[in-house]
Amino acid sequence: MPIPRHTARLLAAAPLLLAPVLELPPDRTTDRSTDRSTGRQPQVDSRAALLVTPTWLAEHLRDPDLVLLHVGDKAEYDRAHLPGARYVSMRDVSVSSMDHANGLMLELPSPDSLRAQLQALGISDRSRVVVYYGNDWVSPATRIVFTLDHAGLGARTSLLDGGMSAWSAAGHPTTAEVPARTVGKLSPLRTRPLVVDAEYVKAHVNAPGSRVIDARAAVFYDGVEGNDARRGHVAGARSLPFTQVTDDRMRLRSAEELTALFRAAGVGPRDTVVAYCHIGQQATAVLFAARTLGHPVRLFDGSYQEWGRRPELPVENPAARGASGSAKP
Repeated sequence: MPIPRHTARLLAAAPLLLAPVLELPPDRTTDRSTDRSTGRQPQVDSRAALLVTPTWLAEHLRDPDLVLLHVGDKAEYDRAHLPGARYVSMRDVSVSSMDHANGLMLELPSPDSLRAQLQALGISDRSRVVVYYGNDWVSPATRIVFTLDHAGLGARTSLLDGGMSAWSAAGHPTTAEVPARTVGKLSPLRTRPLVVDAEYVKAHVNAPGSRVIDARAAVFYDGVEGNDARRGHVAGARSLPFTQVTDDRMRLRSAEELTALFRAAGVGPRDTVVAYCHIGQQATAVLFAARTLGHPVRLFDGSYQEWGRRPELPVENPAARGASGSAKP
């Protein structure tokens, strides 16, 4: 099974408590105070807080503080996008592998750099940000949502459920007109402790109250395919492929369906979900789904790209076990 083309492209390219300006979706949590030692919030995110519908967005499309971000293929954006949407790529909110000390891809930048990048997208302290995906897959958009949450802007960030396809199916217009470029004004970021390293994963893989999830396709988890020196998965991690959290229309599955998926992956009702994938993109779709169920989340941003290259970190390879009766380290 080939790595999806967005990942392949990346691999190849080696609080403010403000008075609401926009009407928020129903049941949206507005108390976002955080215990910075754990990253937990007294009132967890709900599905209604994290997703908006085409109907809601159409009603608020001209609100002055709305920032609408299109994620997907640039040529697709140039042909058609939602009115007022600005194009955003992974490079706009990440550190390239050439600039990162460890040569890892898609790593989050420093708070000051991220603040400048977000301002360049027109985001300010009072902005209400809605992210949507074009006619493509979901995880690049959830990576942008995760980045905004990491930046402390999660209370004012949502995903358009179903993306541009759902918008068009509802009869709403698209355009090729590119909005005028504006630069936002953000206060210094109060980042949230949502990103963890390999040592954290190793310490929590069997810890009560945490569950480490491999969000890659099953062929990678099982060690059948892989470009890494050591195929397989983080020892003790459970599999929940990122493609399973959405349906065939790229809409998030129901709360009941998601609860069953997470339960099958060994996630308890109050567990923190720690996820990884190839380079830290696909895992954010699983983390987004977990947030809609109220789970605290963490991203191992180095993901298997880092874990697989470090021989001291344990790997399980089911394919090797099946062939020889015991797994290779």
